[in-house]
Amino acid sequence: MNKSLIDARRARAGVFGFFFLAGFVMGLWAAGLPSLNDRLDLGPQRLGTVLLLISGGALASMLAAGPMVDRWGSRRVCWFAGPFSGLVLLGPALAPSYWTLVALAVVFGLGLGVTEVAMNAHSVEVERRYGRPIISAFHGTWSLGGAAGGGLTSLILGAGVDAQALLIAAAVVVPFLYVPAARLLLPDPPEHESAEPGAGQSGGSSLKWGLIALLGLAAFAGHLSEGAAIDWAALHARWVLDTDPALAPLAYTIFSAAMTTVRLLGDPIRARLGSERTIRLAGVFATVGYVLVLVAPMTPEGLRVVCAWTGWALAGVGLATVVPVLFSAVGAAGGRVGRALAMVTAFGYSGLLLGPAVLGYVAEATSLPIALIIPAVLAAVVTLAGTPAIRSMVRLAAPAAPVPEPVRD
Repeated sequence: MNKSLIDARRARAGVFGFFFLAGFVMGLWAAGLPSLNDRLDLGPQRLGTVLLLISGGALASMLAAGPMVDRWGSRRVCWFAGPFSGLVLLGPALAPSYWTLVALAVVFGLGLGVTEVAMNAHSVEVERRYGRPIISAFHGTWSLGGAAGGGLTSLILGAGVDAQALLIAAAVVVPFLYVPAARLLLPDPPEHESAEPGAGQSGGSSLKWGLIALLGLAAFAGHLSEGAAIDWAALHARWVLDTDPALAPLAYTIFSAAMTTVRLLGDPIRARLGSERTIRLAGVFATVGYVLVLVAPMTPEGLRVVCAWTGWALAGVGLATVVPVLFSAVGAAGGRVGRALAMVTAFGYSGLLLGPAVLGYVAEATSLPIALIIPAVLAAVVTLAGTPAIRSMVRLAAPAAPVPEPVRD
């Protein structure tokens, strides 16, 4: 077995570790929010401000991380970013007051954002080395990490241990857990690519800004549609369909389970269908899913919940492959991917950040079913923007990044 093959397999395991730990940190944070709210007596408005500041810090660091990856390589940035993202859990864990939390929330967001770009940049490098789709499973592993973090928090709280103690312990332990994963990443190349960017191109990458914007639009549309399901699926079941309170959360659970499953199994699907067809079907499935959710209140009473659940499942199936396909396309173009990937990631994260809030305002002014028309339309935009973008990327990748012999497990 040659060294390149060994390096690729080791790096894949390392990237799995990064995605799991990044999801784990987010799961701990999200599951610990109620306890943080009680400890500092935040309330909805102050908690909303904290979440907004975290997102703002993440967006800022995503844009900064792109040039860092291009200059120093994704491996070196991962070595710093991963442990840092775990360590900054100490901020919200130890914050003695709301105003201290406000400042530390930005730092926490910075850690999340730079890790997001660095590990995704390395994932596309590993996929390029593999010569076949492998990125989707990484994102599925992130979801599993989030579930593990949330589940551990529930167990700890059930045992009578304070959530603050768990966050402090995680902030101490998680940075060390990143180290063995980082050691497995691809070695730095002897000399990082340093081609000068051409006019209208992203620093060192062959991608023009117009194409990056089209990829970003597809990412924005996909993330906003995903965020709508995360925040509003259960509320739609309760408010619009008048579902029993115990059953209403199943709407989100079905969406999440469908998305995680397809992400874990999505790489062979993309290998068989190709990236262009996959992104086209992703938008179609997500759009059909949202249409079923929208028409559910009009169906016979006994079928409403089943119709909506089917819709959320189809939306999860479709949206699961959007990010892996887009990120893979950026990596397949060759050259330095940091800036381009950071821009596409920031576009997508903006949709995840803005979507739930915008839908809330629209629902307040009109109704939740009308508000959900927005993600339904944007699910179609995934196909309308993503298909031509991926088609252009495939043409661009052919001369720019020769495909290596596929690595077989």
